[in-house]
Amino acid sequence: MYLGCIGDDFTGSSDLANTLTKAGFNTVQYNGVPRHDAQPGVEAAVVALKTRTLPVQEAVAASLEALEWLRLQGCSQFYFKYCSTFDSTPQGNIGPVLDAMMDALHAPRALVCPAFPATGRTVYQGHLFVNDRLLSESGMQNHPLTPMTDPDIRRWLSRQTARKVGHVGIRTIRDGVEPVRAAFDRLTRDEVRHIVVDTLDDADLMTLAQAARGEILISGASGLGMGLAQNFPLSGQKASALDLGWANRTVVALAGSCSVRTREQIDAHMAQHPARHLGADEVLAGDVTAEGLADWALEQARDTDRVPLIYSSADPDTVRALQRQHGGERIAAAFENLLAGTARALVERGVTRLITAGGETSGAIVTELGIRGFEIGPEIAPGVPVVKVLGEERALALKSGNFGDIDFFAKAAAALRGEGA
Repeated sequence: MYLGCIGDDFTGSSDLANTLTKAGFNTVQYNGVPRHDAQPGVEAAVVALKTRTLPVQEAVAASLEALEWLRLQGCSQFYFKYCSTFDSTPQGNIGPVLDAMMDALHAPRALVCPAFPATGRTVYQGHLFVNDRLLSESGMQNHPLTPMTDPDIRRWLSRQTARKVGHVGIRTIRDGVEPVRAAFDRLTRDEVRHIVVDTLDDADLMTLAQAARGEILISGASGLGMGLAQNFPLSGQKASALDLGWANRTVVALAGSCSVRTREQIDAHMAQHPARHLGADEVLAGDVTAEGLADWALEQARDTDRVPLIYSSADPDTVRALQRQHGGERIAAAFENLLAGTARALVERGVTRLITAGGETSGAIVTELGIRGFEIGPEIAPGVPVVKVLGEERALALKSGNFGDIDFFAKAAAALRGEGA
């Protein structure tokens, strides 16, 4: 195995696994740290964790455990994957995890590349943009768990680490691979340990990927993964198309993301498909159960062209009011537990195709279902592939909040059914 990756949530991990598979790596995603060696022939492994919003010490411990397993598999380069919107708090967890990994690997520096131009995420002068908006004006400032109120990644990361944060600007990136490497070395001599890099398009990512040849520790969104294959002597054998096998055509969508894009997708989906909104009061009072929701979804899906949607997503003002009334952690845990329980009830009733929206929601569902790993299938949207449970016919689509076209749920259902794949 060449490349060892650690994702801080499950949707982001499948995003990176998708990018690496398209780039030419034979890739497998493991959910949690495996208790066995990787399968023969795996060239890149992505260990998916649910550490984005854990207390810092827990996130660091889990990440180091994953890192040790990847080291034992023989990896020569390590990739810490976080969201392309740098989802974190002033306390962490990105900086502390990078610091711990740097110490464990004796790495002189870590590259920081959150850009993913295919989904509109770019970095200019160290500032993160979402399409034509600064991160702090993109809707991410309203995130219920990790509100991003400062678009300057250098400044935000500096709050999370005592180590020096530096920057390589777009002019240097456009000068080519050797000037970029020289800039890395110059910053390292000046005791910079975290290097934020500007990135405006895929060509910049390819330059950075070449410059990262021989780097021990890199970090970022999945975009940088598109160019890493050129740095390794890969087998050249592309992963074969997934055989999804026979399966019940029923597809159910579960959404917990409150992102602007997911709420737009929900509105569009509701125009043609049944939807059930989960209210905080009924959930906290126990007036709605996972079994009841599963039964409702299956009743709605008797017409197999329909894709029932169960969602807790709400606009920022509603979320803030609920957090003030009930407490943010209590509300988040109640919704996650109910959606995860609903997923389990659906699987117990024979459903083999699920769509999940939101990193925390997806992580809770995958954990509840005890899924240990995925093969990577066709791409539904940039950053969102079909993922098939290792050794089974079950398949899912795990969507980060702001990813996907307006009709994502319908497109994902078609892909999960093998239509047009």
